[in-house]
Amino acid sequence: MATIERHVTREVLGLDASASCKEAARLMANKRVGAVAVREGGRTVGLVTERELAYNVLASGGHCDFPIGHAMRRDLPLIPSECSETECADLMRVHFTRHLLVGDKGAVVGIISMRDLVQLMLDEKQWLIDELQIYISGR
Repeated sequence: MATIERHVTREVLGLDASASCKEAARLMANKRVGAVAVREGGRTVGLVTERELAYNVLASGGHCDFPIGHAMRRDLPLIPSECSETECADLMRVHFTRHLLVGDKGAVVGIISMRDLVQLMLDEKQWLIDELQIYISGR
């Protein structure tokens, strides 16, 4: 079974926990991403996503100047890059998220999104289709 390793985005965008939700939303829009790592003292401590901004800030009456440290999620697991696609998908489902931080020895080394995971699964299915076509045709 394939691991998520080659689909992990190694450049993790991050902001300090004191940054505003507006600043996080602007960064996500400019970079066309759905999540930003949240840092305290240079260390990644959580993740804020479009969903957190909508659910934890806007829907609860918060405002754009609200610090992302109050909107972020700290409860998401830090997964290893050797994690299988199935394990990763299960964790996303269980934790109701479309993004997970990837770590090595407790440090964040990347991020993977549901979109990355779907691409990995599609690549594997296409590989299997190609191999079966070769097998059937006898080439």
